[in-house]
Amino acid sequence: MSTEGPLTAKRHRKGKLRTMATSPSATFCAAAPLYGLVLAGGHSTRMQRDKAALAYHGLNQLEWTMSLLEGRVERAFISVREDQRNDPVRARFAQIPDLEHGLGPVAGILAAQALHPHAAWLVLACDLPFLDARTLDRLIASRATHRTATAYRSSHDGLPEPLCAIYEPASHASLAAQVAAGRSCPRKFLIQTDVELLDQPIAGSLDNVNTPEEFRRAAGALGSSRPAPARKRIGVQYYALLREQAGRSSESLLTVAGTPRELYLELKARYPLTLPPELLRVAVNAEFSDWSQPLAEGDTVVFIPPVAGG
Repeated sequence: MSTEGPLTAKRHRKGKLRTMATSPSATFCAAAPLYGLVLAGGHSTRMQRDKAALAYHGLNQLEWTMSLLEGRVERAFISVREDQRNDPVRARFAQIPDLEHGLGPVAGILAAQALHPHAAWLVLACDLPFLDARTLDRLIASRATHRTATAYRSSHDGLPEPLCAIYEPASHASLAAQVAAGRSCPRKFLIQTDVELLDQPIAGSLDNVNTPEEFRRAAGALGSSRPAPARKRIGVQYYALLREQAGRSSESLLTVAGTPRELYLELKARYPLTLPPELLRVAVNAEFSDWSQPLAEGDTVVFIPPVAGG
């Protein structure tokens, strides 16, 4: 007969439950963390200009796309060719260089999966000027972790859109096998795999821009769809880690940012600021404020990082 008391037996049962929950063979597995990857390694041959440097929203496309990932993924990277690593448009961002040449976008996806095989990847092309927060939020909310990937249907032909899609860790082996067999098209991969397909919430939000004429039309459409934001002069003060990373304690700048959150994302694109907004407090004109408070000409904004110790 066992000599264990009720407390000892309870502890053993708890230990068994913990072992089952953390075992690789457990029935339920936590979803893989979601990382972001912006594909910025193309040659832009048809555009005859670097597509990542084109500006539609007051920021270049690489900055704009990275700002959309802010707060939506745990970590974000850009995919580059080895010869682009010191390019001024790309140098400020965390990079993953291609491991193979001549494969197009799939080279960036495979390199990211190889570097962080435990992560799922939200992959975005950098030439999607109509991409918006609503489209990204629906994709993330509808993520099917039990499938190989989650993607949108094209609003033009109904086929999967591979460059605004989430690739689960399980996709790596089959994607690598496809490339090894001489097939490097990510759309064909999604057609042939177990993909969760969604309808776009806004038709045309994933239209890409590849030629000078398409750029002129897209810039015109985006410019005419909303009034140009007014620029205003805002004072900014930095403390602690932010002061070190920005290389200054204060500055006065002209910005189109309408809220402290938009201003901070603009500054993150300019300086190597590593703290997400969720870890900061913000004050406007010496009063603690909400991140969505409208900013006005002459306001002073202070971003306050957490203070260690107690």
